[in-house]
Amino acid sequence: MKSFRKELWFRTPQRRTFINITREMQNCVNESGIQEGMLLCNAMHITASIFINDDESGLHYDFETWLEKLAPEKPHDQYRHNVAEDNADAHLKRTIMGREVVVAITCGKLDLGPWEQIFYGEFDGKRDKRVLVKIIGE
Repeated sequence: MKSFRKELWFRTPQRRTFINITREMQNCVNESGIQEGMLLCNAMHITASIFINDDESGLHYDFETWLEKLAPEKPHDQYRHNVAEDNADAHLKRTIMGREVVVAITCGKLDLGPWEQIFYGEFDGKRDKRVLVKIIGE
């Protein structure tokens, strides 16, 4: 069995955004040379997320609206965490959207459903954040 590891770095100019990273994940599969196996992708920061869903702008807007209702950014003083920081809402949003995804690799390709795409979700941007890609297989 072979193993492949790579780190990707993201720095977004805005506080919150969703970035389609499916192409980057397939590039990692290609680079690994693994034809049959599993890809793990996880955000290495507690205010960012990796998730799978449809790449549709209306849905992304709905996610943003829904998450903001569940964990509004402001007022900052509503959260006990926000003593020296202002990102408690980002921690909660990350918990809701998830830390990681695992995707099967079949014949050297990500084995995703017809509309499935992999996303990096940023909830407290404007600084460098790391994403780990780990692939195992043959």
